[in-house]
Amino acid sequence: MEVDCQGCAGCCLDWRPLADGSLDHERRGRQPLDDTYNLVPLERDEIRSFVDAGLADALVPRLWLGEGGVSVGDSELAAIAGRPAFGIGLRTAPKPVGPFGHDPTWLSSCVFLDPTTLQCRIHGEDLYPDTCRTYPGTNLRLAVETECERVEREHGGRRLRDDEPPADAMPRFGPDALGTTVFAHPDPERIADAVERLRETRATAADRAEFAAVAAAASPGTTAIEEQYYERARERVREADSWVGRAIDEWESRAETTDPVPSMADAVEVRRGAPATPGWDDD
Repeated sequence: MEVDCQGCAGCCLDWRPLADGSLDHERRGRQPLDDTYNLVPLERDEIRSFVDAGLADALVPRLWLGEGGVSVGDSELAAIAGRPAFGIGLRTAPKPVGPFGHDPTWLSSCVFLDPTTLQCRIHGEDLYPDTCRTYPGTNLRLAVETECERVEREHGGRRLRDDEPPADAMPRFGPDALGTTVFAHPDPERIADAVERLRETRATAADRAEFAAVAAAASPGTTAIEEQYYERARERVREADSWVGRAIDEWESRAETTDPVPSMADAVEVRRGAPATPGWDDD
């Protein structure tokens, strides 16, 4: 599989404001509670790695609407055995980016996207998610339109150079996903207020910690969680104070008052400890 990513990052940001047509969210048959575009789903072991690395403030839960599921507050959520189903992804922040040759503008972007190079700050590192490493391989295997093709349709060029997915780009569905990429929260009442905040994209650190800890303590193939691991993970997630969380706070503040200049990333991210990106070979 070969893709041309230079000047794109279409799979790392919400570029709907730059599209004339309607973009199909990668819902895969489920309607998220939130409206985040291109949320990166993580596996349980990846969630644990983020917690261990002190970067748990990069994590955010996603729940899905579902008739016949479970009622939590004013929402009817998809459920597994009466427990709200959810996933964990990477947070987003408004960043000054100029994809597809556009002038820089504020677009919701993955926390690890470098606005200046439009490259991932953890690409090739141990924390780099499998979802990103194999993208758009899973889409190709499922015969679902890729973000590369959407960019081509809206902005021209050839982003998807071939359509042969990697051998390990295997989607997880059904029982294989339970406790690995899809989790079940054991106490709907405990998360009622958090669900409302997640719907409005204003989740607190405590909200994010609750879901991340349940996911980290999950047992693959079951709805069970290991209680002691959950307690330790919840505390570690709530205490996380990395460059990621601090940068998100500042990006949100700057987006309301400042013109979009990609080089702001030096002050907002790099000086706080964000890894540099290599840039692009002129050839």
